[in-house]
Amino acid sequence: MRAFLLFVGLMIAALAAIAVFTYPAWLLLHPHFNFPFHRLGERIGMLALFIGFLFVAKRAGLADKRSLGYGLPRRRFVLEMLLALAIGAVTMLAVVGIMTALGLVKWSDTAHLGAIALVQLVAARLLSGIAVAFIEETFLRGAMFTALERESGVRTAIVLTAVIYSATHFFASFHIAADRVTASSGFDLLAGTLHLFSDPLAIIDAFLCLFAVGVVLAMIRAVTGNIAACLGLHAGWVWVMLVTHQLTTPIRGEPLSFLLSGFDGFVGWLVLGWTILMGVGLYALYSRRMRG
Repeated sequence: MRAFLLFVGLMIAALAAIAVFTYPAWLLLHPHFNFPFHRLGERIGMLALFIGFLFVAKRAGLADKRSLGYGLPRRRFVLEMLLALAIGAVTMLAVVGIMTALGLVKWSDTAHLGAIALVQLVAARLLSGIAVAFIEETFLRGAMFTALERESGVRTAIVLTAVIYSATHFFASFHIAADRVTASSGFDLLAGTLHLFSDPLAIIDAFLCLFAVGVVLAMIRAVTGNIAACLGLHAGWVWVMLVTHQLTTPIRGEPLSFLLSGFDGFVGWLVLGWTILMGVGLYALYSRRMRG
């Protein structure tokens, strides 16, 4: 478990950096730049995580392409990623269709957007999905998975990376107005970021759903030996989710509304069930591809 504790310690250190360094950085920068306090804290946390990741990767022997999940030749990596991107988008569109058929979401009138604005929205969300996938997959299914697999085996790597993957989605955005910033605001920001964990039953459906997604991605990482497919699937899922968030509103108060989590109005029991079914199919697909 040394590798797991190393990565968890890295994440704790990044969170601690938010609490300790955000206020001093705000005092230094706020007179010259109108940075929101919470945005500055987020950037400090990301910078601390990045610097720590470089240190951990080198120390744990993970600073090579294969350990990070990029062992395939570039052309094949890109082709595998693009194929998975298409699969991810189609499979997530399918569950959005189920939500719509069950009357769980209300689509907004997109006529006012116009064709150009709609295309721009879809393209922007695609770029966001790709960026999120590269960051999370490199860290979790790349370096962390490799470290855990070497030390504790594939099953442990699958489960623990899925736990961390799910947990990181519940870091909430917490805002502190400039006129309310004090010397303790960094710690207030950290507490607000983690406040969702104070009521675990309220997020249990979303947590289990995201855990299942993490298991599926880790299983595909295990069977393929790289993160190309993980990147594509992850990006495709996030892409469709972001567009759906923008264009729909979850319907509350209906008998089946419980199928969508109160956390974000999307993940929940319905997507959990779909993820399990989808995961079986994806694992079979990639197992056959590797044998072929």
